[in-house]
Amino acid sequence: MNEIKNNEVFCVKKGEDEYVVALAGNPNTGKSTVFNYLTGLKQHTGNWPGKTVVNAQGEFSYNNNTYILVDLPGTYSLFTSSTDEEVARDFICYGNHDAVVVVTDAACLERNLNLVFQIMEITDNVILCVNLIDEAKKKNIHIDKDLLEKELGIPVVFTAARSGVGMGELSRYIEEIAVKKQLYKPNKISYSEDTEKKLNFMEYIDKSIDTESNTYISKEEIYKKNYERAKSIKEKCVKEDHTKLYHDKKIDDIITSKIFGIPIMLSMLGIILWITIQGANYPSQMLAKILFGFQDVLTNLCLEYKIPDFIHGIFILGVYRTLAWVISVMLPPMAIFFPLFTLLEDLGYLPRVAFNLDHLFKKACAHGKMCLSMCMGLGCNAAGVIGCRIIDSPREKMIAILTNNFIPCNGRFPTLIAISSVFFAVSSYGVLNNVIPAISVTLMIIIGISISLLVSYILSKTILKGISSTFSLELPPYRVPKIGRVLYSSIIDRTIFVLSRAVIIAAPAGAITWLISNIHIQDTSILTLVSNFLDPFARLIGLDGFILMAFIVGLPANEIVLPVLLMAYLSTGNLIEFDNISELKTILVDNGWTYLTALNTMLFSLLHWPCSTTLLTIKKETGSWKWTIISFIIPTIIAIIVCFITTFIYNLIF
Repeated sequence: MNEIKNNEVFCVKKGEDEYVVALAGNPNTGKSTVFNYLTGLKQHTGNWPGKTVVNAQGEFSYNNNTYILVDLPGTYSLFTSSTDEEVARDFICYGNHDAVVVVTDAACLERNLNLVFQIMEITDNVILCVNLIDEAKKKNIHIDKDLLEKELGIPVVFTAARSGVGMGELSRYIEEIAVKKQLYKPNKISYSEDTEKKLNFMEYIDKSIDTESNTYISKEEIYKKNYERAKSIKEKCVKEDHTKLYHDKKIDDIITSKIFGIPIMLSMLGIILWITIQGANYPSQMLAKILFGFQDVLTNLCLEYKIPDFIHGIFILGVYRTLAWVISVMLPPMAIFFPLFTLLEDLGYLPRVAFNLDHLFKKACAHGKMCLSMCMGLGCNAAGVIGCRIIDSPREKMIAILTNNFIPCNGRFPTLIAISSVFFAVSSYGVLNNVIPAISVTLMIIIGISISLLVSYILSKTILKGISSTFSLELPPYRVPKIGRVLYSSIIDRTIFVLSRAVIIAAPAGAITWLISNIHIQDTSILTLVSNFLDPFARLIGLDGFILMAFIVGLPANEIVLPVLLMAYLSTGNLIEFDNISELKTILVDNGWTYLTALNTMLFSLLHWPCSTTLLTIKKETGSWKWTIISFIIPTIIAIIVCFITTFIYNLIF
């Protein structure tokens, strides 16, 4: 800690008339909602010095003063081992904040007070924000604000940040402490009556903890004292009506039950995928007609200005058509899938998913929080890898990073959906045309989760041996989602981010693919030569050389695999547009595709190596090229083995 204190001071740049406010609190207390309400859109993110942990900062004004609000990672205690929580601790201990706002959940005040007590030992400039007071009232929980202030000796504000209740009062208290330097004297805990063991909390945090020391009391004693005081405060200040059954518990009895929990989860996933497939069909066709139709305009301009055919080929037939395909195929599904997924996240369902799957992860010797990082991987595997920071154990964090790739990201969904729609839909029944692809993709996700658990178990018994750790999973209350927040975070933060990344990668990939398709060596294109070289091995695993080459070219982004494959299948080396799914099937069948080819392409897409963005993220998170290479090798070998087995069984039966 001394090294961190001296060399990595967590300071925020501020002007002469600006004030820094730290926003701390347990997870699921609505801390980010407080942050978003106060700062609006005046926010930016970056990494803490020397850390990969992202911090969020925003500005807000009150009475002509400017405040820089720092949203710290959620933490239950200042005694912690996870990287995210270390950042929160270090900024509270050594940061240049003028005030610290600790956000708590009004319905879980007793548990949240542990962090409040610890921060009160560090600084006197503390404000307690008792958030979600509206939800507490619905549960017949009533808190005596005046008595709570008297017990703690610090300002207390009751807020419902989602609706703006109490936010003006919170701003006033921030001004009193940060600007006017109003002094408060927190009622700190006397952790020991023995003067020789009297706790100096800053020194205690700053030193290596030795529970056998004669100078410092143990963490266990601190937690015990905090628990006793929190319990006493709750008895004095909080009144609960236990005659009323909470709606959350009634719902959780079904959602998290051993019988219905997992079936409900899988059904919900299938419904989301069905809505995505059903809803994306027509927008995709419309976008394709518009974008591919605009190609004629561009071609006419090239003819009018006598642009060389070579330039026209690279930029129109290569770059533009690739972008047209990526946008028309990716944008509609993402614009539907991400809001639905964010809706579940905002509702509070994802922690229930982790609860339902926790026993499976425990059997696989993996950490239960891995489920949450896997859910993030459904959007982007790179984001899933970053999400592994919530896992305290370095060993289990590494397992989660190495296995996150087995969860299909948004870049692989178009390939999975298109192939399942072509080969596994029943064309004579209109409803089933979208139901069966949804079931097929759901089964692929189940296979990915199963492989992830199996690999986690093998890793924990071989190169990453160790004892599985335990963790406390807090189930937040169900909340009515804020549609504005859902749309903003899903469209701006996820859809536009992923699409822009795909466009940046797809443009040069389209140009390169066009070039190698149209540059010939002895009447054979380079693309065909490469595919012929790969073909013998590809046939062993139920693919062909063009498919394997498309996956290799798609290393920068999985989104371009199918467009590159279609370009490769065309003798002219150009991408084509098609108006309906049957035309895609014609192209694939004419190039020798069977049901085995379709199945193995889906499996290979699901299990193969991570994209370059994910690999670079793994390098950044682990700080090791060794683990980055291993993260490439493991899924590649598994994808080859699985496809080889399915090919062997298929040939054996048929």
